[in-house]
Amino acid sequence: MLIKKSEAIKASEITDKDVYLSRRLFLRGAALAATTLGTGWLYRHFATPSQESAAGEKIADVQTASGATVPAINDAKTSYQDITHYNNFYEFSTDKEAVASRAKNFITRPWTVEVSGMVHKPKTFDLDELIKIAPLEERVYRHRCVEAWSMIIPWVGFPLAKLLNEVQPTSQAKYVAFQTLADPNQMPNVRKGGVLDWPYVEGLRLDEALHPLTLLATGLYGETLPPQNGAPLRLVVPWKYGFKGIKSIVKIRLLENEPPTTWNLDNPREYGFYSNVNPSVDHPRWSQKTEQRIGEFGRRDTLMFNGYSEQVAGLYSDLDLRKYF
Repeated sequence: MLIKKSEAIKASEITDKDVYLSRRLFLRGAALAATTLGTGWLYRHFATPSQESAAGEKIADVQTASGATVPAINDAKTSYQDITHYNNFYEFSTDKEAVASRAKNFITRPWTVEVSGMVHKPKTFDLDELIKIAPLEERVYRHRCVEAWSMIIPWVGFPLAKLLNEVQPTSQAKYVAFQTLADPNQMPNVRKGGVLDWPYVEGLRLDEALHPLTLLATGLYGETLPPQNGAPLRLVVPWKYGFKGIKSIVKIRLLENEPPTTWNLDNPREYGFYSNVNPSVDHPRWSQKTEQRIGEFGRRDTLMFNGYSEQVAGLYSDLDLRKYF
């Protein structure tokens, strides 16, 4: 998910898991962080050491994704600390740096995912059964938030196509809809209301869902997903803006028609159904031409389809990408 208002973007030490900006210091430097110069100055003057993140459970038997499927990325991976302490997960908090602490007691077992709709074999999967559908792979993907910041994340998961093949979509199925858990007992903003309409929902075209790059992630850095990153199961679609990567999935439904999606319902002018990373189409309130890589001081150019054009551009050959945001 994402922040409705344009916010300053912080930087932190990519090679040091012990350093990140605290919420208090982030707020003190927010005005400075609006520019590249401000971001660098903010980091040098206000960054302070933090406690080490609690490690997740080690995931056994993780394979390395085939280079034929997942293009190699030469950029350094974003630190575990930054990935797990700079999060958009509005059910817990609209403050990126508060999500981890508010989600730390989130219960992820037992967990089931219902897959239904236009399928020949609808089924509710237990989490342990789900993660055995296919061998788990580590896939290092670019992550680009619609807010114009980015990371490099080593996910662990399996292709969504493997799950869809289990339930066998019918010939009428054209879209895949996803739904997040909305538990007011565990998620403060679900209980409070007034932030977004819950539950959070997202969707893909079926051909997007079946694409080899589309991942159901169960971990990162070789460990089980932390709650703030979408435990126990989240969607990763690396050529789309991050809010398409719905977290803590409990329902998947195959449909004939395009499903509603949370941010498009909330503000259709600013958040479209497709939401492909596209530097030539600005957000109405900020440019998408460049991005701030978390852990770096300078801004870098944003890549079309987040650098995955060779793999996915063919999906949209019949669309005017200036119109279909």
